[in-house]
Amino acid sequence: MELVKYPADYESLVSNLLEIMPSIYAVAIIEENNEIVYSTDNWDIRTDIENVCLCWDYRNAPIINVSSVKYTILECEIDSMVATSIQGQGHIVGCKDNERRIITYVEPKGDRKAAIVEISRILAKMSSKKPYVEEPYINPELKREIKNFLDWIKNPYGLSTHIKYYLQKNNTHVISELAKIYGDLIDIID
Repeated sequence: MELVKYPADYESLVSNLLEIMPSIYAVAIIEENNEIVYSTDNWDIRTDIENVCLCWDYRNAPIINVSSVKYTILECEIDSMVATSIQGQGHIVGCKDNERRIITYVEPKGDRKAAIVEISRILAKMSSKKPYVEEPYINPELKREIKNFLDWIKNPYGLSTHIKYYLQKNNTHVISELAKIYGDLIDIID
C-alpha cells in the first residue's frame, strides 16, 4: 500500500499507542480530503474511508462497513466515534480534531472507552495547535524552597520538634498562629 509521506513522528506515536493499548490492533491516520497518510501494515481501509468519514461527519448513519465487516455505531460525536460488530468481530474507535482523524480497530474484548482516551492523547501530540492551557512556569528557586520546606517537615527534628516545644510551653500565641497556618494549608490543598 503506497501512502503519502508522513512526518516521522507518526510511526513512533502510533507505536507508543499500540504499546499502551495492546487491544488496539490496527491504526489509520487520515488528513485532508479523507486521505490516509499513515496506516499500520495490517490494515487497508482505503476503500472504506470515504464512507466512514461521511457517516462520522454527518452523524446520522446507524452502521458503517470496514474491511467487509458491519459495525453498529454506538457513539458518534464531533470529536469521537465508537462502532461495534454485533457478531463480536471487534470495534472501530476514532478521534478527530480540525487537522486529522485517527481511526483504529480494537479487538473484541478491548476497552473502547480507554481506547478513546489514549487515541485522544496521541491525537493531541500530533496537533500543530498549542494547547488551551500552557504549562505554567514555576520559578526554580521557589521550587527549591518548597522542597527544603517539605524536607524540614519530614525531618524528625524539624517542624514536629518545634510544635512539640511550643505545645509543652503552652505558648498560646504560637499555637494560635500555627492553627491559622494549618487552616490556610488545608484551604490550599482542598
